[in-house]
Amino acid sequence: MGKSAEEAHPVKAFGWAARDQSGLLSPFNFSRRETGDEDVRFKILYCGICHTDLHRTRNEWGGSKYPMVPGHEIAGVVTEVGSKVQKYKIGDRVGVGCLVGACHSCDNCVNNLENYCPKKILTYNATHHDGTITYGGYSDHMVANEHYVIRIPDNLPLDAAAPLLCAGITMYSPLRYFELDKPGLHVGVVGLGGLGHVGVKFAKALGAKVTVISTSPNKKKEAIDHLGADFFLVSRDPDQMQAAMGTMDGILNTVSADFPLVPLIGLLKSHGKLIMVGGPAKPLELPVFPLLVGRKIVAGSAIGGLKETQEMIDFAGKHNITADIEVIPIDYVNTAMERLMKADVRYRFVIDVANSLKAA
Repeated sequence: MGKSAEEAHPVKAFGWAARDQSGLLSPFNFSRRETGDEDVRFKILYCGICHTDLHRTRNEWGGSKYPMVPGHEIAGVVTEVGSKVQKYKIGDRVGVGCLVGACHSCDNCVNNLENYCPKKILTYNATHHDGTITYGGYSDHMVANEHYVIRIPDNLPLDAAAPLLCAGITMYSPLRYFELDKPGLHVGVVGLGGLGHVGVKFAKALGAKVTVISTSPNKKKEAIDHLGADFFLVSRDPDQMQAAMGTMDGILNTVSADFPLVPLIGLLKSHGKLIMVGGPAKPLELPVFPLLVGRKIVAGSAIGGLKETQEMIDFAGKHNITADIEVIPIDYVNTAMERLMKADVRYRFVIDVANSLKAA
């Protein structure tokens, strides 16, 4: 038998963990490694709740390892640095997103795309180089190699910046890669949730004309008046969809539910791009003819590399982009998960770790 989570490493840690696929979280004692030469240790102040946390704790994607400490939208303050750390010092405002390791030798890593490394190590529910399980940000502190630590601009509040480390980069990266970052382009965003609302903000800051595409007519005022979208399209209204046919240069689809692709492809101009960033559990139907008549693309995108993540949050600092959040204490986390499942949050739950996580 291997060592228990509490004995695997020398530094005691405390958080909340799911024990099985019920997904129910409860207090959990574990341990983290000592601060290595290239490591940064930081006190966790806030951690966002991502939809991935819901899927993973309930093993909806398979491969969940228990006990599991979720959380990959982590923000805090540096408390210790290793002897070879160059970028950070004690007291710096930092964060960790979805990744804590990669091979650093494959083509993806060489090109700053650690997110596509076949040997990438996720912040939680993964196996680290030393064979131990990674634990996420629903916990009191974290240690990571400095390469995977992001500096958070001083003007961004840590609680509202934390979700950018997953939701922000998930939207920013495809806008950049698929060249939807040119002023005057028309970009659609499907779904106005944790991903969609920051997607609107980034696309607008990059100069795009933005249409929110939603099944919920009641989100129109919020999308236009509060988030700054230019147009709002009710996807269940055939007349509205028909009127918008062939008008968009690109669409970011954030929806994880079963959502028909053909109407979205119809909204694209010739050479338009439909980019999937949500993860539906079941395969979607994709007829090919709508792609042929217009040379259209359906593509996918997952988070971003570390260099681009830093670029994204620096851009957010320059343009004052943050997530719209509801801050909660850790003991509310199970209720928050139930609400998240019903999309009952505007638009991201963030756990106030520092003020509510008390060691058992």
